[in-house]
Amino acid sequence: MPYRSLPLIAALVFSLPAGAAPVFDNPLVPQRADPHVTLQADGYYYLTATAPEYDRIEVRRARDLNGIGKSESKVVWRSHATGPMSRNIWAPEMHRIDGKWYIYFTAGRDDAPLDIRLYVLENDAANPLEGTWRERGQLKTGWEVFALDATTFALDGRRYLLWTQRPPTADKHMTAVYIAEMDTPLSIKGPATLLTTPEYAWEKVKFDVNEAPAVLVKNGRVFVTYSASATDANYALGMLTADAGANLLDAASWTKSPRPVFASSKATGQYGPGHNSFTTTPDGKTDILVYHARDYEHIPGDSLNDPNRHTRAQAIAWRADGTPDFGEPVADKAAGGRRP
Repeated sequence: MPYRSLPLIAALVFSLPAGAAPVFDNPLVPQRADPHVTLQADGYYYLTATAPEYDRIEVRRARDLNGIGKSESKVVWRSHATGPMSRNIWAPEMHRIDGKWYIYFTAGRDDAPLDIRLYVLENDAANPLEGTWRERGQLKTGWEVFALDATTFALDGRRYLLWTQRPPTADKHMTAVYIAEMDTPLSIKGPATLLTTPEYAWEKVKFDVNEAPAVLVKNGRVFVTYSASATDANYALGMLTADAGANLLDAASWTKSPRPVFASSKATGQYGPGHNSFTTTPDGKTDILVYHARDYEHIPGDSLNDPNRHTRAQAIAWRADGTPDFGEPVADKAAGGRRP
């Protein structure tokens, strides 16, 4: 269910002056990267994110975002000891589709941790903290190579999958963002459409990366943000835009912003913001960007081994032309941040 179509939940509206944007107790959840938040018709926000040990999938829920870090963290699935789905459990996203819950996630193997693919879990229970999460296997994309960061959305009666994958013709390691129509929550139909590859200098710092697509539908348009460059302070958000009535499977329908739309800020002390999702306030009136960032710039060694990507949130402003203005990542609420 697209979040913009949720019924109003008047009893849960933030107590704010008219027109005021919500303020969040950032970081919402320490040491949780790649956050995905969805507001459901039961009045709960549900959060899934990457745990720093890369070994499990957790689900949290709360009736307001400021409380989600204090809510129960339920481990709903753990990695296998060996074989597929045994290493690098990344970027889980939980979606409610046709009365069931699905978690799309990334995983590698113990003998090849970075030979990663997309996988799916399914749960029939109304409450995803209950019931049984069943492994539904790999989500096939049409070619077998490095793939990660799946997300899904529905528009005008059609459901789409967006994900990240190394192009089949690439002569070096790089990642690009693709889209395809889904015929079931577990499969796509038809060929994948390539939406974006790294082409600007800010998308190719240390690594050529376009990854982690997230979808925001508003003002007659479909906005897809994605993350670019290495997962350190160079990480930043780019954006693609298409008319909501266009053929979203035609690459020509999309326009790419030439500059990042959200990036590190020395002024606020936030670095490497990215791998985001979108939600709203309970009344649906304010759009919210949920993302991860660190509160320090320099990281010794491989940034993937640094656990301090924290989940954060902030309100989105809208320009007169109907496009989102993400501003810059806001400072931590507590002075001095959370660096250990």
